[in-house]
Amino acid sequence: MQLTAPADRTAEGPRTTRRTGIHDTDGMAVASFVLGLLGLLVLNVFLGPIAIALAGVALWRGTARRGRALLGLGLGVADLLVLVAFMSADNTMSWSL
Repeated sequence: MQLTAPADRTAEGPRTTRRTGIHDTDGMAVASFVLGLLGLLVLNVFLGPIAIALAGVALWRGTARRGRALLGLGLGVADLLVLVAFMSADNTMSWSL
């Protein structure tokens, strides 16, 4: 019975985890918020769905900026609701200020 580790194996120190994925999701949460906010003014047909998708991915991956991602999700939905409201008002696919 061998009580020590074999010579070819090294002792593992404390495990360190890379947090690059968390930073990526934080960036996605902020980007969804900014794009959702910008989409209320211009290009809401494009920016709304992108904001929704980025917020969904950030929430699914477990972002530390959960509130920002939820705001981005809400603003993305609001972009699409504004688009539908203006489409029904003037029967076009876009609107202007």
